[in-house]
Amino acid sequence: MGGVTLADESKEVEDGKMIAIVSYLTWIGLVIAFVMNNEKKNDFAKFHIRQSLLLVIIGFVGWVVFWIPIIGWLLGLGVFIIWIMALISALNGQKKEMPIFGKWAQDWFKGI
Repeated sequence: MGGVTLADESKEVEDGKMIAIVSYLTWIGLVIAFVMNNEKKNDFAKFHIRQSLLLVIIGFVGWVVFWIPIIGWLLGLGVFIIWIMALISALNGQKKEMPIFGKWAQDWFKGI
């Protein structure tokens, strides 16, 4: 009694899906998603906003490294692949943590 039902969880995913997707569309999308979810406080959207925030930070920090031939290109490709995986997770209505960094995003940004 009093637990979260499958219908409640499904509604939460549907309500937060658009915000989650927007969060992965550049850093501007992340800011827009954060503002959109500030009022709703949707847990599904918050999960993906945290994931996206860490990806943006890694992208900004890694931008310097990406200029190094081969090593930087491989790192850039890895970040791009992780971004695609995270976006697909949001599109499919899933809360899948990103490989390698996902747990950190949820721990470091749990206040969001």
